[in-house]
Amino acid sequence: MEMSITKPAAKWFIRELDLIEGDAIRFFARYGGFGGVHKGFSLALDNVEPNNPGAEVTEEGIHFFVEESDIWYFDEKNFHIKYSRKYDEIEYIID
Repeated sequence: MEMSITKPAAKWFIRELDLIEGDAIRFFARYGGFGGVHKGFSLALDNVEPNNPGAEVTEEGIHFFVEESDIWYFDEKNFHIKYSRKYDEIEYIID
């Protein structure tokens, strides 16, 4: 699995979550919600340090990652995080 994030997306996270250089954002599968790759699960995030990352990328001084235990959610696809200027929100692309 390849993971990427655009600079504008990283800046959005910094602004919205009051992040500082060195912070880390974990993306993980949670039970419930809408959308995503697997019915009944959705993507969630938390501001925690990595334990055993299976995919990771650093942008604008922030470490974005998915733990190895959550890689199953992406079903062997790549995970890209982009920013939509039109809607001022994040877009998750799993392809």
